[in-house]
Amino acid sequence: MNPASRALSRWRRIARPLPVLALVGTASLLALRVLLFSGPFQKVTPLPGAPIVDLHCHAAGIGAGNSGCFVSPALRSNFRFHAYLKAFGTTEQELSTHGDSILLDRLSENLARSRHVRAAVVLAMDGVVDPQGRLDTRRTEVYVPNEFVADATQRHTNLLFGASINPHRLDALERVDDCARRHAVLVKWIPSTMDIDPADPRLIPFYQRLRQHGLILLSHTGSEHSFTSSRDELSDPWRLRLPLEQGVIVVAAHTAPGARLSRGGASEELRRLMREFPNLYADISALTLLNRQGALEAAFGAEEFRGRLVYGTDYPLINTPLVSSWYFPLHLTLRQSREIGSLTSPWDRDVELKHALGVPTDVFERTAGLIEKARNR
Repeated sequence: MNPASRALSRWRRIARPLPVLALVGTASLLALRVLLFSGPFQKVTPLPGAPIVDLHCHAAGIGAGNSGCFVSPALRSNFRFHAYLKAFGTTEQELSTHGDSILLDRLSENLARSRHVRAAVVLAMDGVVDPQGRLDTRRTEVYVPNEFVADATQRHTNLLFGASINPHRLDALERVDDCARRHAVLVKWIPSTMDIDPADPRLIPFYQRLRQHGLILLSHTGSEHSFTSSRDELSDPWRLRLPLEQGVIVVAAHTAPGARLSRGGASEELRRLMREFPNLYADISALTLLNRQGALEAAFGAEEFRGRLVYGTDYPLINTPLVSSWYFPLHLTLRQSREIGSLTSPWDRDVELKHALGVPTDVFERTAGLIEKARNR
């Protein structure tokens, strides 16, 4: 027998049991899944009859069409940049040709196709401020001006204006007044990337102005992974005590899942604050991301979060491979995973996924009511 024949014969002896092993392995995995399957995190309740409002939806731009937006060279050279563009459904070339405004026009068009979500709060993003109270472009990774977002929300009735103002700007209070005139519903911060300490007593006049205008403070909590650098200790929930004491309605974005910051467990600290301040809420945006497995279930398990959770998506992250119904094999049936995954609208996929996992009716309903509550305080 020549060497080639001997090799072929050896391969046949090795390969013969492979289909059997694959069958046994597959059967074992299916049996294990059946044994461990636990269904939704909590009892599934009906979806609300009224359309849903997304509290947490991002915008972006590269400065095309005189938008005023920019992305730092460090982030533009990072793999995240092109992933974000793909999630927004655009390309750098398209933005350069048609201007950044096409991104928000398309966002509005895609949102209009959703069966469940009626409107979204689109967020501006301020940057780091220098000692003179001016934008520090060298230390800012992403900048989305208030004017850019406010103009888009005037063009599209399904978009609401979410402002962003670094309180260390020289004219911060005037900016709050201006954003309120432009019908902003909230002010968004990522303290860890904007270099803001929410516990700084110098910010009290800013908080008082927010309350005067009925503006919610939506502040990132927990670790931050969407930028190339982050001072995560600034996003520790305990630092939100000061705006809460000033009577501002605060929404802690993402419920600070899994983060262990300067004072220990951030989620535990958030629950302590919930017990003390009825004006504190948390949104469930990004809680189905692959790197946040278990965060949504943990939020359901906390008694303090009942009646305090708000629906949000963190779009465009819900439109990336980081989110999939197939990541919950012990909580969704194969049919549920397939049907949710086949939906074309990222908002509908997000709503159906969270609904199937047990997000209660009141969470989906709360955004619109919370905006109205802040306005009437």
